Amino acid sequence: MATVAFFAPAAAGHVNPTLGLATELVNRGHRVTYATTTAYAERVAETGAEVVPVTSTWEGRGDIETPQMHGRDLVRAMNLLLTETKAMLAQLGGAERPDLVVHDGTMCWWGRILAGRWQVPSVETWPNLVSNEHWSMARGYTTFNPLSPGFLLMAVRLSRYLRRQGAAGMEAFMRGDNAALRLVTLPRAFQYAGETFTDRYEFVGPLFSARGFQGGWEPAGDLPVVLVSLGTAYNDRPEFYRTVLRSAAGRPWQVVLAIGGVDRAALGEVPPNVEVHRQVPQLAVLREARAFVTHAGMGSTMESLHFEVPMVAIPQMAEQRATADRIAELGLGTVLPPDRVTADTLWNAVDAVADDPHVRERLAWMRGELTAAGGVAAAADAVERVLR
Repeated sequence: MATVAFFAPAAAGHVNPTLGLATELVNRGHRVTYATTTAYAERVAETGAEVVPVTSTWEGRGDIETPQMHGRDLVRAMNLLLTETKAMLAQLGGAERPDLVVHDGTMCWWGRILAGRWQVPSVETWPNLVSNEHWSMARGYTTFNPLSPGFLLMAVRLSRYLRRQGAAGMEAFMRGDNAALRLVTLPRAFQYAGETFTDRYEFVGPLFSARGFQGGWEPAGDLPVVLVSLGTAYNDRPEFYRTVLRSAAGRPWQVVLAIGGVDRAALGEVPPNVEVHRQVPQLAVLREARAFVTHAGMGSTMESLHFEVPMVAIPQMAEQRATADRIAELGLGTVLPPDRVTADTLWNAVDAVADDPHVRERLAWMRGELTAAGGVAAAADAVERVLR
């Protein structure tokens, strides 16, 4: 059987969507290696893959605020990613040549470079909405000035670096033109203009894994459960969490609140019907939930759809706004802009989506679309077609 090398940035939203595929390839007899950091080693090892330890320039850096991926922050994001790419290539340059590379398509530049250096085919995983001439994040969600001095200087630096690495021109490289296949981990029905994506795109839906590393969870009583989480990247929102806590007391809900790295002691009194955690076993909680207050990250969105849980989307960045709007457009929940979150708007939205029969009907439809997309089996079949 083949050796397949996985690469992904040190971020839950990019690692988690690959775990089911790694597990399936191992189960089919392939040898899978996966380069990752200590923070993600346990979940990768659970797939049966061989962990290739690397150190990220991003981890343990309290001075790095997660950048937005557009506007003035885009140059900073590109600079951070170029620094990370150089560090990863320094650590992985001597790795053995695999038969195929699977890597994150949005951020894992080093995966593209290594596949080209080794002259092996690559399969990109895209855990987000994708763009083409018919729909793009740049139309209405992201903005930047391509003629700004900062961006032009960054483009020159990146182009020179890519040439030294033997990679394609910057535009072709950023699109991933050399990939044999792009696996999009959402169903085509959720993608804007999904029917127009035909060239080397396969919409396989979410690639779930068992995630034993997260542990289990059980409801504390008979109240309906609402999960509240802003994800793992843009979650430093103490005032939002205080609003949830202040307004949850006495409401007929069991609230499971994930606060990330925010200081719990600074949030005030916790009502008896609220659980506060840094992180939660999200799949286990969603299995029991009746509503989900979410940042509308694509991973969380797909998990909510899998369990047919209606969403109140409170997006924190541009990509999440696009996902949130799609949730509302397809009737899978509602959107609450972050600057309009109050006790009344929050709980009115939760009660409304939880009790809306139309939302439940649309969730059942989308759950069927997820099943039809094929999931891990379809993704593994696609990888094996490329190997052949």
